[in-house]
Amino acid sequence: MRLKARVTVGAATAALLPALLLGAVGCSSNKDAAPAAGKTPDPKGSAPAASAAASPGSAPSGAAAPKAGASKLERSALEQGDLPGYQVSAQGKNPNAPDGQPQADRKACQPLADIMGDKPDPAARETVNRGIGSQKQVGLAVSASVSSYAESDAKALIARLKGAVGACGTGFTATVDKQSGSYRDVRASEYKTAGDETVSWTTTAAAQGVSAQVHVVVVRRGDTVVRLMALNVAGAQQKAQVPQEVADKQLEKVRAAG
Repeated sequence: MRLKARVTVGAATAALLPALLLGAVGCSSNKDAAPAAGKTPDPKGSAPAASAAASPGSAPSGAAAPKAGASKLERSALEQGDLPGYQVSAQGKNPNAPDGQPQADRKACQPLADIMGDKPDPAARETVNRGIGSQKQVGLAVSASVSSYAESDAKALIARLKGAVGACGTGFTATVDKQSGSYRDVRASEYKTAGDETVSWTTTAAAQGVSAQVHVVVVRRGDTVVRLMALNVAGAQQKAQVPQEVADKQLEKVRAAG
């Protein structure tokens, strides 16, 4: 059956998360069932977007295999069929959804606020986003993006994030398009990847009386930065972690794209 409307992440909270984080939440909660066609919740709190039925090897609208001549970054992005047991979506953001980078109330925490925006930080040259819904774990949604940088900027981003995680343990508030939310209990977490550098942390996003635990992993490989963020929309207090198989597959595609 399709995941019921138990999503407890409020519109303001969701507005501070990557646009595609909940893009594939409408997929089946039954491990052995194919996801049902229908509507999926819009992560920015606006009108639902249609989701396509997905089975291994099939591609819902917007997540088809890259066309001939696709850029390195497009070839690096996850596609439907790359991850058995997950639905991968590249549906576009609703035009009424907030745009841009959230602004933190503490300068030291701005790198963490930026990560929650449309791209990992303003220095990104290009970003390709994917939304991933798990058919293995009810309610688990993952936002995956790959971004191109000058390599020096990519290295600087990782350094800033590590510094911000250390400085912002008590949390911060961020605002985007006049909507505000808080991120509290920022904690570094161990997470192994095959990248050149990795930074990982957990936090609790809250707004309008609702909250969700969030796990973020940012990986640099050369001049490419992978951003992965997970939350469980089946219950605000349920811990979420970026599945290792998702991170491994994403980095494998980055390596294969050259």
